Amino acid sequence: MNYFRDLIALLLIVTTQIGFSQTLAKTRPNVIVILTDDQGYGDLAATGNPWLKTPNLDALAEQSLQFTDFHVDPTCSPTRAALMTGKYSTKVGVWLTYASRHHLAKGEMTMADVFKNNDYETAIFGKWHLGDNYPYRPQDRGFKTSFIHGGGSISETPDYWGNDLYDDIYFRNGEPEQANGYATDVWFNETIDYIEQNRNNPFFIYLSLNAPHSPLNVPEKYAKPYRNNPEIPDKRANFYGMIANIDENIGRLRNKLRALSIEQNTILLFLNDNGTGHGVTLADIKGKKNANGWVKDGYNAGMRGRKGSVYKGGHRAFLYLHWPAGGYKHQAVFEPLTAHFDILPTLIDMCGLNLNQSIDFDGISLAPYLTKNNTKQYPQRTLFVHHQGRENGVDDGHLVKFQKYAVLTDNWRMVNTELYQASDIAQKNDLSTKYPKVMAQLNKAYLNWWQEIEFADDSQYPFVIYPEKQYTTVITPQNLLNIGQPAYSQFEVRRARMLKNGYSYIDVQSPGEYKITLSRWPRELNLAADKTPDEFELDAKKHHKNYYFYRFKNKAIQIERAYLTIGDKRLETKALANAISTEFIVNLPSGLQKISAWFTTANQQTGHYYYLYIEPNSKQP
Repeated sequence: MNYFRDLIALLLIVTTQIGFSQTLAKTRPNVIVILTDDQGYGDLAATGNPWLKTPNLDALAEQSLQFTDFHVDPTCSPTRAALMTGKYSTKVGVWLTYASRHHLAKGEMTMADVFKNNDYETAIFGKWHLGDNYPYRPQDRGFKTSFIHGGGSISETPDYWGNDLYDDIYFRNGEPEQANGYATDVWFNETIDYIEQNRNNPFFIYLSLNAPHSPLNVPEKYAKPYRNNPEIPDKRANFYGMIANIDENIGRLRNKLRALSIEQNTILLFLNDNGTGHGVTLADIKGKKNANGWVKDGYNAGMRGRKGSVYKGGHRAFLYLHWPAGGYKHQAVFEPLTAHFDILPTLIDMCGLNLNQSIDFDGISLAPYLTKNNTKQYPQRTLFVHHQGRENGVDDGHLVKFQKYAVLTDNWRMVNTELYQASDIAQKNDLSTKYPKVMAQLNKAYLNWWQEIEFADDSQYPFVIYPEKQYTTVITPQNLLNIGQPAYSQFEVRRARMLKNGYSYIDVQSPGEYKITLSRWPRELNLAADKTPDEFELDAKKHHKNYYFYRFKNKAIQIERAYLTIGDKRLETKALANAISTEFIVNLPSGLQKISAWFTTANQQTGHYYYLYIEPNSKQP
């Protein structure tokens, strides 16, 4: 009898604990982080844009805590790296959008890792741009579900061939899958479906949009309201149309959260990744293009600079926090200086998450300060912004000291060798000669910060060859070093832009015999070098007619010889132009190695191969 009594008591305890755990899980907030791409601070009606109509985003702004001095990096991959890790992007290996300098260092804990380790369902939909191969893919970095395009925008070289934002093929957990509809609609549809499936469990969704980044393709019904306005160039009408489509989808998403009765306990964050891509035109100064960041036309909330600039217009961003159960459901502002790397530590506090390791965040948790009573205790901060993009590409990827940088404090903004008060939104009044002590203080802060980040100079973030995790590794021109400007777009591949003989790094973790395949066209085309795919067809209802990518015509190449170097080993072979690819069988030892592959043509031209595939010389299991 005692045995059965004890068993019943144990079952009651276990059942009670399970019930308590389920109740606790349901009370933990869901989290949705929505990040737009190339939408600047001024590309919202809520921030004063005189042309844009964004009623759903206006409503979100009116029901959110708004961060009015919030900053990101001037370009997309660095912002994403800082957002995901809570650290300066350079510290985690990311300070460009190409040349493998957009690979988020393996071993770094991401936002998705933190939520996953705390029993959240985790998903990403849209743009990743922190690596397309193992161990940099989202499924390697804490996301249980991923449905993304390749590269940094749709139609770049790592993306599936022929994608144009309509009925594209994207990658679900690394495998290609046909999607139906316009890209932004697809990402929101996936998000809504995922929420319906996981509404009874806490979830973290990273809804990282490719819009309104180029190519500026959008259904004409969204761009049409902005057409034929002399103050809005034709290209900008498409850009605004993409934002209008985002706005419509924000409304759909919020309606679904209400319909499922989970809006109250869902943290919704909405932010952008850098300054505007197409919302303004900058003036040319003294014959130098866009030299000083002065806005010629468009709307930028009075700021100087745009995407890629270290003036305020390049990195000041919007951030809206909506969480009714947490008390954030009415319009309010948080004025102190904040940045993208504050979001992860803040969410850890808000959601009561545990860390299984100590992390030296550069960001701070804002949670203790998000009430009016606590802003007086907010610490004085010095933050740093820099842009390491190069007009002529990179070699081994060394950081350049004093290239383009800004030092931010509560009262001051040092931009390169200029000094502005933080309240000088337009950054017109350079006070560097008037306040030399302030300049010296901020310059010293920059030098100290530089000592913290410059170690990234010597670190490589190679492609890891580990077939158990990824059978085929694909290297495209976007990843190459020492080629000048990378071949970002598939349209540059179409026109056969001849690339310098660049190289990449591989780290072979599973040594053995491998097949390395060199190809003029991606595998999905199954096309020989001397053949061309169908020309890209412009559809006036979908595509921007003047966008330069679509001006490129397909070009065949008459390849005669193919070359491959791995470390100090050089191989060459006759390559037939009418062959789909050229293959080399090589033994790869373990460790870090430099790899390069190029061809020569019948008319003695030399160029780097556009697509390189590395896989075991055996049948895929």
